[in-house]
Amino acid sequence: MNEAPVNNTAEKSTPVNEVVISLYTAQDKIYPRSTFGFFTKWRWVMIWLTQIVFYGIPWLEWGHRQALLFDLGARRFYIFNLVLYPQDLIYLTAILIISALSLFLFTAIAGRLWCGYTCPQTVYTEIFLWIEHKIEGERGARMKLDSAGMSTNKLAKKGAKHFIWIAFALWTGFTFVGYFTPIRELSQSVLNMSLGPWETFWVCFYGFATYGNAGFMREQVCKYMCPYARFQSAMFDDDTLIVTYDEARGEPRGPRSRKDEAKSKELGSCIDCGLCVQVCPTGIDIRKGLQYECIGCGACADVCDTVMDKVGYERGLVKYSTQNAINNKWSHKQMLQRIMRPRVLIYSAILTLLIVSLLASLWYRTPFRVNVIRDRGVMARLTDDGMLENIYRLQIMNGTEKTQQYQISVSGVKDLEIKAEAAKENHDSKDKEQSNTITVKPAESRWIIVDLKIPDGSLKSGSHKIHFEIQAVESKQIVTEKSIFLVPR
Repeated sequence: MNEAPVNNTAEKSTPVNEVVISLYTAQDKIYPRSTFGFFTKWRWVMIWLTQIVFYGIPWLEWGHRQALLFDLGARRFYIFNLVLYPQDLIYLTAILIISALSLFLFTAIAGRLWCGYTCPQTVYTEIFLWIEHKIEGERGARMKLDSAGMSTNKLAKKGAKHFIWIAFALWTGFTFVGYFTPIRELSQSVLNMSLGPWETFWVCFYGFATYGNAGFMREQVCKYMCPYARFQSAMFDDDTLIVTYDEARGEPRGPRSRKDEAKSKELGSCIDCGLCVQVCPTGIDIRKGLQYECIGCGACADVCDTVMDKVGYERGLVKYSTQNAINNKWSHKQMLQRIMRPRVLIYSAILTLLIVSLLASLWYRTPFRVNVIRDRGVMARLTDDGMLENIYRLQIMNGTEKTQQYQISVSGVKDLEIKAEAAKENHDSKDKEQSNTITVKPAESRWIIVDLKIPDGSLKSGSHKIHFEIQAVESKQIVTEKSIFLVPR
C-alpha cells in the first residue's frame, strides 16, 4: 500500500483577538449642560425653598428659645410650641410613616418627583454645578479646562471653585449641627474658637459629606448608592407620569437643515442633536426608554422644547406623560383622568387618615407626662407609728413653656395617707419641698418621692391596685397612672 504523504507543514491557526474586560472601570465625568425652561424654573424654585427652610429655621426664635431644636443631651425635642420627650417617640414614628407613604403616593402619580426636585443630593449637586458654571464656564469650557495642562489660570479657577465649595459645605455642616445645639451658642463657640469635640466632628463630617457627594460623586450616589433608584419601579405602572420620549413621533431620527422637510427625508421630529444627553445630570439617553438612573428632573424635556421651537416643530417630543397615553395617543385630559386610579386613591385615603390622626393626637395631647416607679429597695415597711408604708418615685415632665403646678392624689385603697416630697430647684438634698402640690418649671422634669401609708392590718396581704392622679392646677388636665400597693404577709 502506498502511504499517504505526511504533511510536515504546521497548520496555520486562525489568530484570536483577545479582549480584556475590566469589571472596575473609571467613571467618566459628566459635564451637564445648562438649560432653561419650565421644569428648570420649578427645580430652582424648590432649591430656593428647601434651602431657605434649612438654613433659616435654626435662626427662628420661639419665645426665649430656638423654634426648632432637637436637644439630645436634655432628651427634649422643641418644635415651635411643642415640647416632646422620649416617651413621645410615637409622634416621630408617625411622621416617618407619613413621609414614606407620601413618597409612595408621589411616585405612583408622577415618578421620582422627590429625586428630581427636593432630594438633598439633587439640590446640592445643582448648587455646586451652578458655582462650577459661574467660575469655569459652560460645558465646553469646563471640558477644555479639565483636559488642559496645569497653568496659572487653571489653578486659580480650580482653587476658587474648591474654596467656595468647602466654605459652603462647612456652612451646611454648621447649620445641620445647629438643629441639635442652639445655633446662636454654636456661632459664639465658633467665633471664640471654643467649639466642642463632638460639634467639631459633626460640622466637619457633614461638611465633608456635602463636599464629596455634591462636588465629586454626584450622579454616582443616585445610580449606585441610593436604594430608592432600585425599588422605584415597583411603584410605577402604565399610568404613572414619567419623563418620556415619543418614539412614534421622533423616529427615525436624523439631522436636517431648517429648510429641509422631514417628510421628504422620511425622518421623525428628532434631529439627533444629542442635547437631551448633554443636559442630563446622570448622563443617560432618554430616547432609549425609561431607565432607573433617570431622576425625573425634566431637563431633557426643557432642552428638547427649545430645539423644537428653533426648528419649527411642535413641543412635547420629550415630556411628562404616561405609557398608556403614549401607546393609545390620549389627550392631556384623558391622561389626567387616569391618574386618580385605585392605587392613588388608597394611598391618598390612608395618608389623609394618618395626617388627621396625628394632628388630632397632638391637639388633644396632655402637655405633661408622668412616670411611676416603685422603690425597689423597700417594697413595704412598718413605721414607728404603726402604719404600713410603700414608697414610690414619680417623674413629672412639664411639656409647656410655662411654670406649672401639679396636684398629686391616689385612689384605689381606703384610708390611704399620701405625702409627696420633692427637691427644690437648687437640688439641695437637705432642702425639701413637702406638699401634694408640686411646681415644675417650663420644659423641665422633677422627681418626687411619694410615701403611701395605711393602718397596719386594714388590708389583707397581697398586691392591691391603686391609681395615681396628677392634675395640672391651671388647665385641670389629669394624667392617671396605675401601680400597686403591697401588703406583706
